Amino acid sequence: MLTTFISTNSFLVVFRYLFVFIFVSFLPGYCLVNVLFLGKNRLDFVEQIVLSVALSFGLDGLVGLFIGLSPIGINFTSIAVSLSAVVLVLAVVALIRKLRELHVQSPEQVSA
Repeated sequence: MLTTFISTNSFLVVFRYLFVFIFVSFLPGYCLVNVLFLGKNRLDFVEQIVLSVALSFGLDGLVGLFIGLSPIGINFTSIAVSLSAVVLVLAVVALIRKLRELHVQSPEQVSA
């Protein structure tokens, strides 16, 4: 959302495009991969990156489809807000699952 304040004729436009690219093509899938694959199902680094990019484009397509079918319509603000909401929800769910996994593993490691 901060990238909306960077003007298109500023030298900071490179950072704007870089952050938007990462936000759209990597972050939603990365959060979803962290929700789905924890513990024994943990993925390697390369598998995690590739799956993050693929799932990001899938999630972006679904969000775009739902926004396009809604009365709001597709514009920059609606896409930015909806993708931010999806990433925020997935990140919170991933954090909760990781904290639960750490909480479950802590007593086992102490007694072992």
